[in-house]
Amino acid sequence: MESLSEYRAAPVFAHPLAYVRHARGWSLQRLVDEIAHHSRLLGTGNMANRREKAWRWEKWDVTPDRVTQLALARALDVPADRVDAQPWPRWLPTGDAVRVDFPWTPMGTVRALTDVVGDALMDRRGFLKLTGPALAALAGTWPTLLPRPVAEQVIGRRLSDQTLTQIESRLPILRSMEDQLGGATVRRIIDAELGLVTDLLDRATYTDIQGRRLSAAASELARLAGWASCDAGYHAAAQRYWAAALHAAHSADIPALGANVLKNMTLQLLDFDQRTDALTVADAALSAGKGSTPRTRAMLAVRKARAHAALGDHRDCTRALSDAETHLGKGERDDDPTWVRYFDHAEYCAQVAMTFVELGTPVPADRYFAAALDPTSGISRVRDRATYLIRHAAVRVDLGDLDHAHALAHQALPHLEEAPSARNGYRIGELRSRLAPHRADPRIRILDTRLAAAA
Repeated sequence: MESLSEYRAAPVFAHPLAYVRHARGWSLQRLVDEIAHHSRLLGTGNMANRREKAWRWEKWDVTPDRVTQLALARALDVPADRVDAQPWPRWLPTGDAVRVDFPWTPMGTVRALTDVVGDALMDRRGFLKLTGPALAALAGTWPTLLPRPVAEQVIGRRLSDQTLTQIESRLPILRSMEDQLGGATVRRIIDAELGLVTDLLDRATYTDIQGRRLSAAASELARLAGWASCDAGYHAAAQRYWAAALHAAHSADIPALGANVLKNMTLQLLDFDQRTDALTVADAALSAGKGSTPRTRAMLAVRKARAHAALGDHRDCTRALSDAETHLGKGERDDDPTWVRYFDHAEYCAQVAMTFVELGTPVPADRYFAAALDPTSGISRVRDRATYLIRHAAVRVDLGDLDHAHALAHQALPHLEEAPSARNGYRIGELRSRLAPHRADPRIRILDTRLAAAA
């Protein structure tokens, strides 16, 4: 059992090849030596075994040629036909796939949750494992199936309504902690809470109604554990949690819970530039949430707009934004789920701004970011405010306003330090790239140093 300090220091493998090397204990030089050796055995000639080549492969900058891939496949005992069947780097042996084969039953939900509790914390794969048809099937299948009753269980200690209420009351606290401290800091706490709820689902005595409430709590905990993992850079772990969260939402018979899970999956896919998959999942989220409150539907519609924007589809993007504005205009309702109450006018403006960034139109993006970050009514959540300040700063650089960009980035720094985030680390890198031509300015050099430390 690794200690907490060892866990925090454990590496995240952002590229499948890095994960494969770690599993075999290979250095970069050992990797290229193995490739050169097996290339000679295949009769494809001598290959220069320079470690710099492998370093570029792991940075996603360069794809090795087919001869190199075949030699690597031989070194890894991977059949050669897989190299042609799956594009680089998907054919690499990077561990088990995200399981999506659990039955859509209460017992299947318990099995799905048990499969991820604890184990997902140890998953170091910082890349997606679930894409394409398998992802589309997961996103689209569960809402079409009728949920089965959660039959009363009489196998363990009786669950009281008071205990259920206590579990439910902690969910907003955990959501707030995750935003204030960052996903890497709190994902263990969320996973432990999910383990408790999973154990109750598996071993306690409860009624059908109580079982549905437990399933709903499990779904939100798994969603939040997935989001914390995504924020910390553990992307395969995030997908594992979210697959289980969809099962629990189905058992709870609350489609909107599943729609919120799919919304998170959409944002992760956009981070990885998986635009078609993102739109597929965003569509499934809207379909699952069609009976939910207007504010929930507004939240889902604006994520669909972002997916259309990433694809460069102005017309459908505009239509989705119009739908979001219409739904949001209907106001708050008492039956709004607690997890959607963050989606107020300021958050709506922030998401619209991000949509215009995707479209490459900085002027409206600037206007909406300003509204989202307004000191009197803007976003106060620590990590989200850091995100939007950094993104707004990048927009101001694009508009030629270096002074305003500098001020916005400085505002973001204390938030970045308070709530570390791998996702925001990527955004810091984007901003630093935009600022690079201006590093002759002493202010920018100092800012760049501080941004690099916060990434």
